Amino acid sequence: MPTPLESLRKLIVISGPTASGKTAMAVKLAKLIDAQIVSADSRQFYKEMKIGTAVPSDFELEQVKHHFIGNLSIFDKYDVSRYEADALSIINQLFDSHDYVILCGGSGLYIDAVTKGIDALPDPDPDIRKNLKDKLENEGIEAIRNLLKVIDPDFYNVVDLANPIRIIRAIEVYYATGTRFSQLRSGKPKQRDFHIFKFAVNIPRNILYQRINSRVDQMMDNGLLDEARHLKNLSDLTALNTLGYKELFDYLDGICSLDFAVDKIKTNTRRYAKRQITWINRDNEYISVSPDDEGINTILSQIQSIKNNDNLNTGLHQGLS
Repeated sequence: MPTPLESLRKLIVISGPTASGKTAMAVKLAKLIDAQIVSADSRQFYKEMKIGTAVPSDFELEQVKHHFIGNLSIFDKYDVSRYEADALSIINQLFDSHDYVILCGGSGLYIDAVTKGIDALPDPDPDIRKNLKDKLENEGIEAIRNLLKVIDPDFYNVVDLANPIRIIRAIEVYYATGTRFSQLRSGKPKQRDFHIFKFAVNIPRNILYQRINSRVDQMMDNGLLDEARHLKNLSDLTALNTLGYKELFDYLDGICSLDFAVDKIKTNTRRYAKRQITWINRDNEYISVSPDDEGINTILSQIQSIKNNDNLNTGLHQGLS
């Protein structure tokens, strides 16, 4: 727990499935409480993948300062351990001048890295990693998914199955230690010197799926196909073996029609959203909120619950009309 002198330091986590409205909600809340936003969406780190990862709009980025949006290149090597260190560094810097920081995103592992810490894991064995990458290249992502499902079904049920980096990492940890990745991640959370509030944006499943379908259509209208075509020659990079791009690469390779590829993006995005919900539901610290003024008032009320002698700003007391 934070010390009395640090009691003003509050990290507000806003998570939820893709297309649930968490970004717009985080921006609105940040303006109310004078906070900046730290992104916990690992796909939005890469500057070359702007359309397909649904980065915040230019308007949203102008309204509130965001961190970890387009800060990396697809050529950069990056992992959750580095993110933990980088994000904590930024968060602690922000606490020097702000009482609140908002951590917003749908990458559950990255949120856990900030709020709970990542357990010390063995360095990757070069031979094991090479064998798994060869398996990925020769047999496809389904082969390593099936391998993970056999050796670690618990992690299989919550991991982003479109992300071969995480799949391979979990498998190689098992081969190196003989212990499942999900078990190694179940240790005692690291101590943080700030209060943590976790909120999960929740909307009816049928509405969520409608929003996902509409978002994919909007991405296509905004030029996702051209973005994928521009990146096609780099499709062997791990960062590009991800939702929204790999389906269009199949179209560009003549494997399927464009309509089929777009429908596949929608289907895979809905599946991804279900896994995000599963990840959130396993953590009983999350409070469910709607992505509207009522949800923001719920967040403000929860923040006030431990205010004690904190000197909260006026906007927080007033809430939303």
